[in-house]
Amino acid sequence: QVQLVESGGGSVQAGGSLRLSCAVSRLAYDAFCIGWFRQAPGEEREREGVAQMYTGGNGHYYADSVQGRFSISRDKLKNMVYLQMNNLKPEDTGVYYCVADLNGCSWKSDEFQWWGQGTQVIVSS
Repeated sequence: QVQLVESGGGSVQAGGSLRLSCAVSRLAYDAFCIGWFRQAPGEEREREGVAQMYTGGNGHYYADSVQGRFSISRDKLKNMVYLQMNNLKPEDTGVYYCVADLNGCSWKSDEFQWWGQGTQVIVSS
């Protein structure tokens, strides 16, 4: 069983920064996809892909809405994945989930097998 535990969420003013962390257990493979999805507040909000990385090809992928502002990285020795979020906007508000799968990266939430419990990010104007 793979477990993902997020931390680092909080409340910030627009233009501020946060770094989210994801602790990964029992995921020691040569190549896998790991990344972040988020769900905005409100009824019937779908989880949207934010950032992903494929460890086998050194690829980094970002949603258009966060391109240039967010950065995903990994500390292999510590089994940690990070999402550095700069120049935050109110529309970035939501619950952020760390996700992982062995079948490659995808922008579809149902393609990922493992999910963390989520950490809340609130950006005020």
